[in-house]
Amino acid sequence: MRILFSGYAPVHFLCFKPLYDRLREIPGTEIELSGGMRTKCSHAPGGYLYDHQSMYRHFDLPEDAIRPVGSLAKADYDVMFAANTRRIEPRSVDTRIQIFHGMSFRNRAIRPETDGADHYFLFGPYMKRGFADSGILAADDPRGVEIGFPKTDRLLDGSLGREEMLARHGVSGDRPVVLYAPTGERHNSMETMGEELIEKLAAVDRYDLLVKPHDHPHTTVDWWERLAPLESEHVRLVQERDVIHTLSIADLLITDASSVANEYTLLDRPIVFIDVPELFELTLRKNARLDLDTWGRRGGEVVAGVSEALAAVEAGLADPGARSEVRRGIVADLFFNPGRATTAAMDWITRELEWP
Repeated sequence: MRILFSGYAPVHFLCFKPLYDRLREIPGTEIELSGGMRTKCSHAPGGYLYDHQSMYRHFDLPEDAIRPVGSLAKADYDVMFAANTRRIEPRSVDTRIQIFHGMSFRNRAIRPETDGADHYFLFGPYMKRGFADSGILAADDPRGVEIGFPKTDRLLDGSLGREEMLARHGVSGDRPVVLYAPTGERHNSMETMGEELIEKLAAVDRYDLLVKPHDHPHTTVDWWERLAPLESEHVRLVQERDVIHTLSIADLLITDASSVANEYTLLDRPIVFIDVPELFELTLRKNARLDLDTWGRRGGEVVAGVSEALAAVEAGLADPGARSEVRRGIVADLFFNPGRATTAAMDWITRELEWP
């Protein structure tokens, strides 16, 4: 069985990695990884150049597992998994499986570009309804498979030790851990007020603040370099590519419109949302399915500015159970098989695909 994975950001591979780790254990299975960090280029096929080395260098992978995009035109596979909506395809493939790298209330995962896959590994009832409403997949379309989100299993399965994760992030855990993780779309909260927010939170001097810039932002700003002067004993820039590790130790999350908010609801811990109206306007101009009504930001406190954010962080840590019932409702609607999605996916793969 020859399998291909393709994507254009480290988070894309992280969403496939739980399956990769299980599939590679099956005798006779060959898995190749392609894609790469992309840059626009009018002369390149499809309008992009892909740097596979910059995407996969963060992972401990066999050297012969990575295949440049340019060589895919002469390659054939039995199955491909794609975590990005515009699939990077080989010459031929028998079965295309669309996986997803996140699901926020902007619903960027649900768009016509995903059409054409043979199977869709759906996160939960909410995503299933979204695909039906969009006309891409009818509610009873067998291509829609009720899997869940394998990347998030580790938030619930007990495999991540808190002490080890704290040490990896350079914090002791003696103080509440606050994570700031904005989205990467233009007009995000890092652009509008991020530096002031970090400085003011640091000045409170009661938290260990972890700051995780988006790993493929829609900007030319190098946020790791720009924010480096703000680092201190209790302010750390997160170099860890796997946000699940970071979410697991956070006592409170600050975000704006990132899909990490939905993943964090699995832990039922407090969330503060920075309001980003210009980003929402941009989302609507892109004809995305912005949905602030169903669940949106109901699982946390929405704030307009830095002073409100500081107060919301203090209140959230003082009463972490506030909105717990809402967050449990979000989890039930957003995720099939919470904590067990990888097993559900592998059960389906071995049952439905003709494995040699």
